[in-house]
Order: sequence, then structure tokens, then C-alpha cells
Amino acid sequence: MAQTVGKAVRVATNTTLLVRSGLGQLISVTINKKGLTGNTLKVYDGLDATGTLLADIDTTTALGTFLYDTIVATGIFVDMATGTAADVTIVFG
Repeated sequence: MAQTVGKAVRVATNTTLLVRSGLGQLISVTINKKGLTGNTLKVYDGLDATGTLLADIDTTTALGTFLYDTIVATGIFVDMATGTAADVTIVFG
């Protein structure tokens, strides 16, 4: 099996962030530390929150790595909101 190598970005505050623009790959999302009070992480194939929703993660219950290994056509945009932010790592190519 081939090993996928990518870049990573850490997000630990409630924020919106364009992780990557253009054609690429969403490899994985790791919840390093759970969020509190309704915190969520949404990941889009797009340049903003109007793109195609790829993941909607309740960070208050999720912990660990979620493998997506999917191609994105437009980019990777994330939106972490509500309550106390989780600590997440997004791996992309």
C-alpha cells in the first residue's frame, strides 16, 4: 500500500480558515483535544462556507483521526465554531 504524504495545519481556536485553494486532497482530520459546549468543525470543498460540505464533526464527542483521502476540486475551507474550540490537525495534499 502506498503511503500518502501531505501538509498539515493545526487549528485550536474558533475561526474560519482557507487551508488550501485549488485542486488537492483532504487526507485526514485529527481531533487532538475535544471541544466543549457544542463546538463543531465543518470542512468544505470550497473557498468559503458556501462550498460542498465534506465533514461536520461534533468535536465535543469525537476524538482521534478521521480518514477522508478524497480529492477536492476547489479548495479546503474549515469553520470551527461555538463553545470552546477543539484542537485539530488537518492533513492535506
